[in-house]
Amino acid sequence: MQCRKTTLAATVGCLVLAAAIGGCSFTRAEPVVTAPEWRNDEVLTSYDVIVIGSDPEGVAAAVSSARNGMTTLLADGGERDRLGGLATLGWLNTIDMNYGPKGEILNRGIFLEWYEKLEGDSFDVETAADAFRRLTERERRLDVRLGLSGIEPIVTVDETGERTVSGITATLPDGSRREIAAKAVIDATQDADVAAAAGVPYTSGREDLGYEEQAMAATLMFRLDGVSAEVWNKLGKRLGGDGDALTGNNDRSAWGYDEMKEYVAESDPDRVRMRGLNLGRQRGGTALVNALQIFGVDPLDPASKREARALAEAELPRIVDELRRRYPEFEGVTLGASAPELYVRESRHIAAEYRLTIVDVCENRDQWDRIAFGSYPVDIQRVTPNEYGAVVCHPEKYAVPFRSLVPLGADGLLVVGRTAGFDSLAHGSARVIPVGMATGQAAGAAARVAIEEGLTFRELASSEAAVARLQALLTKQGMALRPFAAAPPAAFEGPEGDALRAMLRLGVAVGGYDNDFRLKKEATVATLVNVLQALHRKYPERFPGDPRQALSELAAEEGESFEALLARPLRLPMAETLLARTVGTASEPTGAQAPAGSDGDAADAKSLRIGELYRFVHSAMERLVLG
Repeated sequence: MQCRKTTLAATVGCLVLAAAIGGCSFTRAEPVVTAPEWRNDEVLTSYDVIVIGSDPEGVAAAVSSARNGMTTLLADGGERDRLGGLATLGWLNTIDMNYGPKGEILNRGIFLEWYEKLEGDSFDVETAADAFRRLTERERRLDVRLGLSGIEPIVTVDETGERTVSGITATLPDGSRREIAAKAVIDATQDADVAAAAGVPYTSGREDLGYEEQAMAATLMFRLDGVSAEVWNKLGKRLGGDGDALTGNNDRSAWGYDEMKEYVAESDPDRVRMRGLNLGRQRGGTALVNALQIFGVDPLDPASKREARALAEAELPRIVDELRRRYPEFEGVTLGASAPELYVRESRHIAAEYRLTIVDVCENRDQWDRIAFGSYPVDIQRVTPNEYGAVVCHPEKYAVPFRSLVPLGADGLLVVGRTAGFDSLAHGSARVIPVGMATGQAAGAAARVAIEEGLTFRELASSEAAVARLQALLTKQGMALRPFAAAPPAAFEGPEGDALRAMLRLGVAVGGYDNDFRLKKEATVATLVNVLQALHRKYPERFPGDPRQALSELAAEEGESFEALLARPLRLPMAETLLARTVGTASEPTGAQAPAGSDGDAADAKSLRIGELYRFVHSAMERLVLG
């Protein structure tokens, strides 16, 4: 499962601000808060809990641990000068909220405590940094140390080969090294650096779907100056009157301007693209913009991240010029600065005691060991510049299990945030800040339960009694974790439900915001080729044939163009032929069963619906993959 190897020291050490790009008409945001010094007489040689990573989920984990009576160290590396990571240095200042069926905020506890200190669903990054600081300053059992030059896990291996993380080795700014023991370690880094260095298996990006080195695009957030109340009102008038139900605004946030996806970058059009704008309003007449996407970024490679930043910064002045040209309300707006850190959406996904699946999310499933809830749409941003991403489904409510925080391959360790045990598609919803902070709070409380009861985290994850105590503790501390029952979308309850679940796991079924999987829509040959390509990627030994090559051969045999054949309505003989060629033989049975009622020549001439196509392919999967 492990796709790349990188040392923790190198990864943590790359959390630095790249050198300013010369010749641009704007500046990168400079640090305004001095990083705390590491003073030897202020740091213990052992703690109950060490949390690595100062992103929102790391702050939540550390505060939770301290409030639960544990001596706690919150540590991070590089040139981070404040708490909050993605929210305060990546400038992601609009929160993707999770609301329940009655409009209630699902993620409460420490997240809600922090959120209520902000201006709203979009916030000023200085307000957010101050709110994180105040949360940590009140905890007398909590030490916070930023600016480390390196952090490596201390891993012990017993006679059975079981690996346990028992602390960290910290490289101080002066180059000296110090071992710090811990009864529990929580990895809250953006890329699961501690877990990877400890030998935890993981997949990278969309590897679990059969893609190599493919992940959602990275983004460089940037600031617009001159966004006065008058400008904001003009934004609202446009977005409220454009007739698009998916655009809009409130006093803090605005989303729309979808035409910007047509923008062609001069720096590198194959690497840099725009999407519609998400604007988060700040104090002082500024707004932060989430819209510029960069492809082909390796988040574990500092050089790749520096190159991505250079490409984006070269393009930003031209992007703002284009905004002013297209939209009168931007006429007096200027480019202010770019974020200190790149916004990376996706990197590692750890292997855990349980990996949350896309079916769990789309079917609104509860979990017996629930420690957080989500409801944000499964938002898969672009992974290549030639497509626009997709909303796989919009759940009503689903539970995140504690088991998803417990990694395989090493005990004594929990992983929180977007790199926890989520499949890549489930991560499209679970990666948001409120869920991340909820997992952090749960991890901090779990450390107390495990330590007090003398359990490892793996033992805790399998103990219903211990998990019940954890849930009761979290509920007492402000998190609502009651069991729930939410019906899945209607498509899952019909005769094609099992096939739809299989197609979701393949990454080919898309329901959008309204959970309409178009099962009754007529399928085309292109629909089948898309499904077969997914099978070919994920199960190359079972489906070794290239479906596009097979279709090219059929087009040549029939004297028809490839594109014309793709656009044809799909009929059973074509489905059987293409499936057989993808399986790799036309003489042995594929295991696919024809849709009910499709016997005879007349049925062969009937075009298949998408739901029928899913059932047809799923029957082959049951024989060749699942059976």
